Amino acid sequence: MRLFIYELISAGGLGADVPPSLRREGAAMLAAIVEDFERISGIHALTLLSDDFDGSIGRQCRRASAADEPQAFRRLAAQADAALVIAPEFDDILARRTEWAMEAGCGILGCSAEAIRPAADKYQLAKSWRSHGIPAQSTPIVSEAQYSCANWRVVVLKPRFGAGSLATMLIKSADDWHAAFAEARKEWPVGDFVAQTYCAGHSVSVALLIGPNQTIVTPGATQQLSNDSRFRYLGGCTPLPLQLRERAVTLARRAVACVPGLQGYVGVDLILDELEDGRNDIAVEINPRLTTSYIGLRQLSRANLAEVWLRLWKGERVDEPEWSEEVIQFSADGRTGPAV
Repeated sequence: MRLFIYELISAGGLGADVPPSLRREGAAMLAAIVEDFERISGIHALTLLSDDFDGSIGRQCRRASAADEPQAFRRLAAQADAALVIAPEFDDILARRTEWAMEAGCGILGCSAEAIRPAADKYQLAKSWRSHGIPAQSTPIVSEAQYSCANWRVVVLKPRFGAGSLATMLIKSADDWHAAFAEARKEWPVGDFVAQTYCAGHSVSVALLIGPNQTIVTPGATQQLSNDSRFRYLGGCTPLPLQLRERAVTLARRAVACVPGLQGYVGVDLILDELEDGRNDIAVEINPRLTTSYIGLRQLSRANLAEVWLRLWKGERVDEPEWSEEVIQFSADGRTGPAV
């Protein structure tokens, strides 16, 4: 089986003007998943890297300039039996490249475009969750002129279709609203913004491997975020502590059930209340793609998660993976080790 494994930044899909931290994070995800798929008998992985990428990933690696990246994507997809697309949801990038692969005759190991789009829309996703009784915040679309000094609550401003904490701001005072919005607009010149009341608690994620006949839920991970009011993702620890894990897994299952067509590796971001009964736990976002948590989870699993993923995709029933209870710390650039 020829499998095209694609990661947008490593392939040059965002051009050369990408922060080094995001380059490292994308390359770390790509290297980890390619290594695991290449451990499976009969899998021949194809990768695409930009011509200025330092090093190589995968046994069958192709190079392309940023200008030729879309055409190179289509050429490799046409040579493959299936594709795994790793890309952010903003600007419809993940959905469109998924469609390109399908147009080339590829099967898709990840989510369909029809599932990616509603999962990526923070405004509509929150409305859907709330209509289904899933705890989620009101997530209105806002403008720079739309704020009130009366009854002000600390809010998080973010793009409606954003990813990777881009243009995401914690705004603590109504007096800071205009300056923060203007700064966010510089990072995100086009498109709607949404605002959510800030909720304190445990920032966690739960990844699910979803097939047509079975879903495997991982033990989840805590998230380490920057403390500069920008919520930049730095890594995390897996597994979640037992007292948080059941709450997180239960809420994550409910959250993905509201979005038809989710498939493959799907991450759900949650905030878990400090209270043990979890009465204020909330769902925050769905990431309909591979996320950095895979780097830690693959170390925790005694099974090859890529093989579990592939078998689920084929419709097979698989045994639940065994997970180590050793706490693994992982960083966004791919470093892992025992938690300290």
